Formats: sequence, C-alpha cells, structure tokens
Amino acid sequence: MTPYLIEWLNLILRFVHVITGVAWIGASFYFVWLDNHLQTPPKWKQDKGIKGDLWSIHGGGFYEVAKYQNGPEKIPEILHWFKWEAYSTWLSGFLLLCVMYYLGAESYLIDRSVADLSQAQAIGIGLLSIFGGWLIYELLCRSKLGKYAIVLALLLLVLTSALAYGLSQLISARGMYIHIGALIGTIMAGNVFTVIMPSQRALVAAVTEGTTPDPAWGAKAKLRSTHNTYIVLPLLFIMISSHYPMTYNHQHGWLVLVCLFIITAAARWYFVLRHTNRQNILIPIGVVIATLLLIYAMSDKNQAEPVDMSSAALVGKAEVETIITTHCVGCHSSKPTDAIFTVAPAGVMLNDYASMLRWMPAIKARVVDSHNMPLMNKTNMTQQERDTLGLWIAQSNQ
Repeated sequence: MTPYLIEWLNLILRFVHVITGVAWIGASFYFVWLDNHLQTPPKWKQDKGIKGDLWSIHGGGFYEVAKYQNGPEKIPEILHWFKWEAYSTWLSGFLLLCVMYYLGAESYLIDRSVADLSQAQAIGIGLLSIFGGWLIYELLCRSKLGKYAIVLALLLLVLTSALAYGLSQLISARGMYIHIGALIGTIMAGNVFTVIMPSQRALVAAVTEGTTPDPAWGAKAKLRSTHNTYIVLPLLFIMISSHYPMTYNHQHGWLVLVCLFIITAAARWYFVLRHTNRQNILIPIGVVIATLLLIYAMSDKNQAEPVDMSSAALVGKAEVETIITTHCVGCHSSKPTDAIFTVAPAGVMLNDYASMLRWMPAIKARVVDSHNMPLMNKTNMTQQERDTLGLWIAQSNQ
C-alpha cells in the first residue's frame, strides 16, 4: 500500500474513531448525569415500580424520564440498547493503531535509542500490553478485590504505572502513551461486552420471565460503569497527547502520564459529585494546583540549557539552512522526499530561510526543547546541531 493510500486510510479511521467516540462518551456522560439527577417519584409512580424520575427541556420540548427499580411489567417492543457506540469506537481505534503504529512501526513505535527491536518484537510488546493488561484487569475485578473498590482502584493505578514505566524502556515514548490509551479503551469496551451487556440481558430475561433479577449482575455492572466513568478523561487526554511532545518526550514521561491520569480522573470525580449536589470545591482547586505544580516540575526538563550569549559565536544563515535541510526538509517541504510523509506534517514547510524564520517558535519547541523532531530522530540529529539551532533562535530574538 502506498504512503498516499495509507494517509487516506489513517484519515478515514481517525474520523470514524472520533465520531463513534463522541457518541459513546456522550451517551455515557448523559446517563451518568441522568442517574445522578433522578428524583423520588410520586407514590402512584412508585406503585408502578418506578424508582426515580426526571423532567427536562431540550430542543423546544419537554421530556419525562423514569427509571424502574427492577423493570416494567412488560418489556416494550422497541428497547434501545447502547452498545455499538462502544464496539465501533474500539474497533476503529484498534484498526487505527494497526495502521499508524504497527504498519508504521519504524516511524512511530520503535525508538532505537531506547531498544533495538524488530518490527515483530515491537508489535508483540504492544499487543501483549493491551490484551495482557486487559486480562489482568478482568481477573482482578472478578476476584475478591472486586468488593473493595478503593483498594482495587489503587492497585490498578500502581499496575498501570508499572506498565507505563516498562513500556518506556522498550518502545517509543509516544508509542507508550498510545498503548496505555489502547489498554484503557480495551478495558472500557471490554466492560461493556463482558459485564454491562450481559447484566442488561439478564435483567431483560428476568422481567420477561417474571422473576426477580439477580442483584449480583447489577453490582458487577455498577463497578465496571464506575471504572469507565473515571478513566474516560485520562483516555481523552492520551488521544490528544501526540500533539504535545513536552508530555511524552519528557525525561520521565511515564510519570507525567501517571500524574495526568490522576489529575483528569479527579476532575471527573468532581463532576460526578456535582451531579448529586455534593459539590466539593476543594477538588477543582486541588486539580488546578496539581496541574500548576506539574507544569513547574516539568519545565526544567523540557527546556534547553540557557545560552551564554557573551561568548557565543554568531550562527550564520548557511549553517542553519544546512542543519534544517539535512534533518527537516525531507518531511517539511512542499514536496517531501520521506518514505512515510507525502505531505508536510501540520502544513509546516521549511523550503527557504524565510520559512525557517516563520516557524522558529515551532523549531524551538519541537527540535531544541523537546527533541520530538526529527521524528524518532530518524536523521540522527546530534545534540550539537540542536544547540546550534538554539543559539540561532536566541540570537534572532535579541
């Protein structure tokens, strides 16, 4: 398959993944909000088995929603199930992972400065981390630990942190982030497939047969739904993290990911509480403080060393053009010669010196500070060359 067709396949899968993800997460957020806003219904509704109800207005009309304690007397002919949003999001995401990180393993997954892996080895590590991680999660949830939600959550956080660190020693930093995200997405979709949907089928079957539903199914589904609620924001962060290399390319990128995981999960916790009128202002304050502390802690590791301008020789135009032409123009030009990129990524073109001056802030952020470019350092740019560009930028900004 040509790079041009791969780019189109990447675009189509990414677009489908975003659309289905919006549908899934939107529905999930709505039902969490709905469940937490149900009011005690009047007695005549309680006599019909209704546990809670809610009135709302949207789109020029009034809506009345009711939730039954167990189920209605008769299952209606049309009963809407919410499952394909989850399945299609996972399928499109996994296909996108295969196209971008497995077919493009040399560009995105293998970092030879970390470990000299073959394509098969890197893909095997990636797949093992996703499906092996999901299997461990399933076993833990089905064990006696499933009855101790907080202990289980802390253990899962520790195991996820250990996995992130382990992957950071084997594959690229960007690949590590996306595989932790793929694991989270697999857990979420797996929760729907293996527990939430079976519990709902059991509920429908019990109502149809006129028997009392087994409360164990409801408890299991509640646990998995709670997990999905709190890990959705960390997953969304990971989905956009590839645009921000100061996170994954940090010296301790795995630890940055863990910190952001906790921060985003805490933010979700605040909104869940707020839905039930248990607003705790200390949570968002803590989230803001933790974010600021993380930004500060990361800053000294994501900036190039200050340039001593007093003794530095002036960097010439020709020297800058040579470095950028050698290491950047293969991808970032009007006619890229790179085997992977047939169009300049992000529209950044460095064909001439004027363009280099225009994109100077991006060069500083991506080349000098974070070392994110060249991608996976495929052209073997040296630290001296990065320092030269840093000096050029410092002199230009005087």
